[in-house]
Amino acid sequence: MLKRRFSILTDEDFEFELGHEERMLDRLSGKLKKTRTELKKLFAELQTY
Repeated sequence: MLKRRFSILTDEDFEFELGHEERMLDRLSGKLKKTRTELKKLFAELQTY
């Protein structure tokens, strides 16, 4: 769903190792130019679909 909404994202942007979710969030935050709070709101919004 995020890849459809933000075409600049790639599969690599979603890669993470267990226990290292922060790295993925940092990549997404940087690429989308959004704060962690904004990302959390976006994830919550997408869960309603």
